[in-house]
Amino acid sequence: MYVVILAGGSGTRFWPLSRKKSPKQLMSVFGGKSMLQRTVERVMPLKPKRILVVTNVLQAEESARQLKEYRRHVRIDIIEEPVGRNTAPAIGLAASIIARYDPDGVMLTLPADHYIVNEDEFHATVKRGYEAARDGFLVTMGIEPTRPETGYGYIEADTEQGGCAGSFPVRRFVEKPPLEKAVEYLDSGNFYWNSGMFIWSVDAILDNIAALMPELTASLAGLAFSEDFWELEDLKPQIEELYLDIKAESIDYGVMEKADNVVVIPARFGWSDVGSWSAIPEVAEADSCGNVIISANNSITLDSGGCLVYGGNKLVALVGVKDMIVINTNDALLVCANDRAQDVRQVVAELEKRGLTEYL
Repeated sequence: MYVVILAGGSGTRFWPLSRKKSPKQLMSVFGGKSMLQRTVERVMPLKPKRILVVTNVLQAEESARQLKEYRRHVRIDIIEEPVGRNTAPAIGLAASIIARYDPDGVMLTLPADHYIVNEDEFHATVKRGYEAARDGFLVTMGIEPTRPETGYGYIEADTEQGGCAGSFPVRRFVEKPPLEKAVEYLDSGNFYWNSGMFIWSVDAILDNIAALMPELTASLAGLAFSEDFWELEDLKPQIEELYLDIKAESIDYGVMEKADNVVVIPARFGWSDVGSWSAIPEVAEADSCGNVIISANNSITLDSGGCLVYGGNKLVALVGVKDMIVINTNDALLVCANDRAQDVRQVVAELEKRGLTEYL
């Protein structure tokens, strides 16, 4: 099995800690290793033949630095995108590279910035998905929902038709729903959160890209590979040229929502995409009042609850505040209501609009 890690995101909802050159996946959100490093460590027990990390030119150097220690144990290639074009081009590029050297390869595709509690169960789920992928299916891991979440997309499974390795055929993908629909999905028992984690053989995904995204296939067909085994340096100028005109599109919209051989593997391993600051309390320890305080020398809380504070190695004192997010860095301070955490990206958009690039 090959592992493809998508690590080119900007993490705008984690501003001001997350910046263009040091986004969420390269940060130590919970202390210790970065999320990219944790992702690599998580897949190493699967004994992958190779790991391909697809990132962008701004983050490639730091990604390589963080992964240096792991390259002694597993082969890791870092593929630089000159500009972000969403997930379909990144996945198509990685699949084309693997297929060039191993046409029968199976690839596990993961975002670099997810949090998983039970790694043994994650490994077991991947192995079930691998069996389905070997049979030609496009496999997505669907997270069993624990609440009526409106911030995730959903997958409707045909649970009356059991498939290979405990999988179910996918009826449809659903965009982030309003609350009443999310409640309905939770009660139905056959909807799963769309995790964005996939397993497929390279020939299956490339065949589906060819059928459903012919322009992307035509662009990728122009890549000229070196005769040397896994020598990817020659691809760098070709990728730069390729990405000038390639269309930005997600693999969900481009392939998964349209293909007829998609199955979902139910996943129960304690997952969060850590999509915004408000997700941190789901995966970090809180005090008796529900406050989560990280990166602080010490803390004092008086009549305060439901707050998240990133202290920037300072003493943190909370007095009479509820449900607030406070993020302190060397050059910026964010104060935000918990229920407005998704809107932090609008701050980043405003900074770009004003030309305040030093804060990006």
